[in-house]
Amino acid sequence: MSEIQTTVPRNETPEDRCEYCGNPFPTSDRLVLHKGLKHLQQLDDEEEEAFLAARSEEADELRTLRLKALGALVLLYFGFLMLYAIFA
Repeated sequence: MSEIQTTVPRNETPEDRCEYCGNPFPTSDRLVLHKGLKHLQQLDDEEEEAFLAARSEEADELRTLRLKALGALVLLYFGFLMLYAIFA
């Protein structure tokens, strides 16, 4: 499997670089997640706790996004249903 190379746009500077592989990351949260996913065996306890907290926070954000998307789809469905009931 080939590794995906990460880059930061020229007009921006990277927030931080991974000390294990040297890849740049735009935010420290992404760096923490990268370390936990790619370099878990090399992390100390503090870094591992930071990864678990970041992963939990990201899971909460994804859950919120999914609920909002579901709500939008339900509203869209009932909106079209009401339009059909009115104009059909």
